Amino acid sequence: MRKFNKQKLIDSMTGALKLRSQINDVIDPLFKKGITNICWLGIGGTYASGMQANIHMKEKSALETFYQNAAEYNVTGNKRITDKTLVVISSVTGNTKEMVDAVKNLNQVGAIILGFMDDPHAKLASMLTYCISYPENEQLKFFMVGDRLMYLNGEFPDYDEFYQEMDQHFAKDIADIEENADDFAQKFAEKHHDDEIHYFVGAGNQWGATYSYAMCYWEEQHWIRTRAVEAAEFFHGMFEIVDRDTPVTVYVGEDSQRPLSERVAKFLPEICGNYTIIDSKDYDLPGFSEKYRGTLSPFVFHAINNRIDIHIEHINRHPMDIRRYYRCLDY
Repeated sequence: MRKFNKQKLIDSMTGALKLRSQINDVIDPLFKKGITNICWLGIGGTYASGMQANIHMKEKSALETFYQNAAEYNVTGNKRITDKTLVVISSVTGNTKEMVDAVKNLNQVGAIILGFMDDPHAKLASMLTYCISYPENEQLKFFMVGDRLMYLNGEFPDYDEFYQEMDQHFAKDIADIEENADDFAQKFAEKHHDDEIHYFVGAGNQWGATYSYAMCYWEEQHWIRTRAVEAAEFFHGMFEIVDRDTPVTVYVGEDSQRPLSERVAKFLPEICGNYTIIDSKDYDLPGFSEKYRGTLSPFVFHAINNRIDIHIEHINRHPMDIRRYYRCLDY
């Protein structure tokens, strides 16, 4: 398989899961002391991960949780963020201008900031209340924060059971999915690597990743025009511009919003001959109880998307780390 190191992938996810004790050491005292709400703050891909974490908690928890775009916060602020707010961020470089400025503003209001940093020596790291350093696996780290908060709030009685299965099976099961999805991913890439525009539809805890995949991967890294559409909004405008040849991909997950994506998937064949349905139910998670599959759906899709990206990168002979403008021009 092209650019696939299964053991490295497993080690990366296993290492991220081992951060759970560090996360709990931060979250448990804060919860006991009292926090009024949780804000997931980011820009670009980290903003999208915040969307996912917010949805992950929203349907299960009475805790106030919301996501905030860093650039918007810098010009508008948010009165819900106070010195009793836990703000969760993540950064690869630690020097993204919008994030650095936002953290400065958060410090002005005294917010409690937990940051996941790829580089512990980055500029941003010293500005955080708590810093946990480990590369990649952003969604997993955010979900672990949310899960611990819900457990402490008496809303996740299966917490220990779930994380026992996570520790034992998650890394291998997800790596197996990435490996098994390679043939599908290659065919998908061969069909769509040169699309003039491609529409991605998602819902629930997959919506943030759908938004991110369209913007941060296909647009930013592959230079392919896209639009991400929420399944709940598909029938309120977007579907009028779909015809026989319009490329549309629908992610059908297994969380509570699955019926929204299923509705789109059921309708598309009536008007479109160029659609793809990616359903997490089609992929095995042998180490997990059925009741946890909805929570894990975004990780299933992420594994599939990873393989699609590798094949598009090769077919188009365009390395994904090359940019036209991002961090190349002054903006």
